Amino acid sequence: MEEPLARIRGHLAALYGDEAGADAFAHLRATLDAFRRAHPALAVAPPPAERLSQDDVILITYGDQVSEPGRAPLQTLLDTLDTTFRRVTGGVHILPCYPSTSDDGFSVVDYTMIDPALGTWEDVEAIARRYRLMLDAVVNHISASSAWFQAFLRGEPGAEARFITVDPATDLSLVTRPRTHPLLTRFETAAGPRWVWTTFSTDQIDLNFANPEVLLAIVDVLLLYAAHGASLIRLDAIGYLWKEIGTRCIHLPQTHRVVQLVRAVFDAVAPGVLLITETNVPHADNISYFGDGTNEAQLVYQFPLAPLVLHAFMSGNARYLSNWAAELAPPSASTTFFNFLASHDGIGVVPASGILRQEEIAELCARAVAHGGFVSYKSNPDGSQSPYELNITLFDMLSDPAQDDPLAIERFVAANAIMLALQGVPGVYVHSLVGSHNDREGAARTGRARSINRRKWARAELNAALADPASHERRIFERMAALLAARRREPAFHPGAAQQVIPAHAALFTFLRTARDGGSRVLCVHNVSDRPQPLWLDAGEYGLAAGTRLTDLVSRLEYRVDSDDMLVISMPPYGVRWLRADGG
Repeated sequence: MEEPLARIRGHLAALYGDEAGADAFAHLRATLDAFRRAHPALAVAPPPAERLSQDDVILITYGDQVSEPGRAPLQTLLDTLDTTFRRVTGGVHILPCYPSTSDDGFSVVDYTMIDPALGTWEDVEAIARRYRLMLDAVVNHISASSAWFQAFLRGEPGAEARFITVDPATDLSLVTRPRTHPLLTRFETAAGPRWVWTTFSTDQIDLNFANPEVLLAIVDVLLLYAAHGASLIRLDAIGYLWKEIGTRCIHLPQTHRVVQLVRAVFDAVAPGVLLITETNVPHADNISYFGDGTNEAQLVYQFPLAPLVLHAFMSGNARYLSNWAAELAPPSASTTFFNFLASHDGIGVVPASGILRQEEIAELCARAVAHGGFVSYKSNPDGSQSPYELNITLFDMLSDPAQDDPLAIERFVAANAIMLALQGVPGVYVHSLVGSHNDREGAARTGRARSINRRKWARAELNAALADPASHERRIFERMAALLAARRREPAFHPGAAQQVIPAHAALFTFLRTARDGGSRVLCVHNVSDRPQPLWLDAGEYGLAAGTRLTDLVSRLEYRVDSDDMLVISMPPYGVRWLRADGG
């Protein structure tokens, strides 16, 4: 524990100066000593490279995604995981399940409580005993109805220091904006009007981490989540955490210091708890949250993946995707990517900047609108606006819901197969299990574009859809379940297993995964086009000798490398082949 403590002491001094840093360290050390005494089992963890496995598929869901009369939604969620979804996931990301006033949970009133409308901490712990649990730390901002902000409005001593008040005449044009509304919001307080920093909405008040009291209180919250069973903690919108007027106020060195401090805290008392950073930004900025591979997040959201996969299927060409993936490499054996195509948020297009051309991003936006979705925008320093995310379900983004497309399901499954096979931990949004269509009525009802992809279900409704062999939902669920089951069994899909992208036909995204012990190899081939495509592969170049038999993990179809070390396959439209080498 001493080495992490030394890091913590150094981070606090760097953030707050020697004297205030020393005071904060004394407080935090007492907190950590008490936590370690109360939770000794959390201090024991497997080696870093063993903390994740191929079985770690994380289902992204709201706590009340599935409901039934007379039962707490979190209890219904656990029962649904144990029954309906038992084949598809080894973990679950419960989106913010705390009392909240807006943004479907992301405007938290009290970080320490479970929303009584969802259940209790005991219900959360029951889920954590059976599934790897990810909880959200929505700590950049807090609800305007929170006790802290209400104390600020009343003018209580010390309350204003928890927030960021700014003279509205201040030049804030350099600040990176993920939204189009004004950065500052006027509030009437007991001391008169104050202009308060609100990055995301007028109900989401940014916290002032330049105040050590705020940081110490948030560390207490994160430790509470670990005590209740979270083994993954998602740091929501973490890039915006620290504000320094005169800068972009994103990805500042102090923000990285805070992440490093939190990492050191868990290294000291709960090393099995992993941090995952959520930063919807260009790739280089995103992966900076790995730090040096040992001192920041163990996982980062792989934001460029979704727009690159969508572009590949829209164009029938995987060149951008292949070239980008060929350069990917986590910085250490204990870090990896969190791969996803769909989530409760929209599909971010900012991460594709510098990879796709602006006109290609514009084509993605036009496709989203043509398929019944929306485009959300952000403000730029020059006063212009540019696309931030696409608000649409993944299924309808890939295939026009107004058309009867016989290849729609094949296209959807192929896109998800790419995400599931790539190096990293896959996050599967619950709506991707059933290929949900746009909920435009939901978006109209709430007035929020993101509601188009946040529909909730009655359990009886979900069960009925999945019980009908001819239903859209059942057909997709069976295909997705087969992919997920194959992935979860295969050592070559371990997050730390090697990955080699293979140049092939432009319409084929092809790569080789090799288990860490070398005992299993899987050649992954995905056709992103609506036409049959040939794969001609010099298999000997990739260690697949003449006569090697390869078996598709899903269909069980068999192929063989010929006497000239060539593997020749005709890939059907949107075909997927995960070919395991015989003897591997």
